[in-house]
Amino acid sequence: MFFWRERIEPSGARYGVEWAFTDRRGGSSQAPFDQLNLARHVGDLDEAVTTNRHRLAHELGLRLADLRFMDQVHGCDVAVTPGTQDHDQEQADAAPSVDGLISGRTDEALVVMVADCVPVLLVDRTEGFVAAVHAGRLGMVTGVVPATVAGMRELGAEDIEALVGPSVCARCYEVPAEMRDAAAAVAPSAAAVTWTGTPAIDVAAGVVEQLVREGVPVRWLPGCTRENPDLYSHRRDGQTGRFVGVVRLLEREQVA
Repeated sequence: MFFWRERIEPSGARYGVEWAFTDRRGGSSQAPFDQLNLARHVGDLDEAVTTNRHRLAHELGLRLADLRFMDQVHGCDVAVTPGTQDHDQEQADAAPSVDGLISGRTDEALVVMVADCVPVLLVDRTEGFVAAVHAGRLGMVTGVVPATVAGMRELGAEDIEALVGPSVCARCYEVPAEMRDAAAAVAPSAAAVTWTGTPAIDVAAGVVEQLVREGVPVRWLPGCTRENPDLYSHRRDGQTGRFVGVVRLLEREQVA
């Protein structure tokens, strides 16, 4: 089920965090979505996706209703989950049409779905905030990651850490030269070449550059979605499922 997983327990006045990236194993979906597809919008059977989401929630010690998904639109808008600020409680179960989601709650987990794009998870263990970000090429160029960092800071976050998950590598992401140039104008490290020397974009490198520019420490996990059959890749397979990055804030210890 998990490509990578880590749990950092609370310590004194510092919150804990549990964050992970899934793979495609251990689910109920059939080909071409086999096995642990967590997206409803790709053509998979709804009951299979629901079962898969239940399994993920169970592994995290949560209910299905505690998973917070986004209706990802390859933009740069950011939302805050209901209850973190004064938001309409009727929207608690709705998936906002954004690519960055922020929470200050310990009873929910934020989820970002990907199949080549860059999943980014953020946490501030001092003030108690987490965020999940979907950063594709357009999201990187339009600044969804800096926008999410700014949103966390507006809520009071000061000590943000970032975890960047697996995505399609530059060698596998061929694009027209003008598209590469547009990405490089935003983040020079995004300019790359493929295995065959043609123009390419390293979206993850661009995202990491943006985080460093914001003063956010980064851990960048290895792995190319197109090269790893345990991960979903739209570039490799066309119609396929989605794996996820998931992050949950853990309540800090009660200090007498």
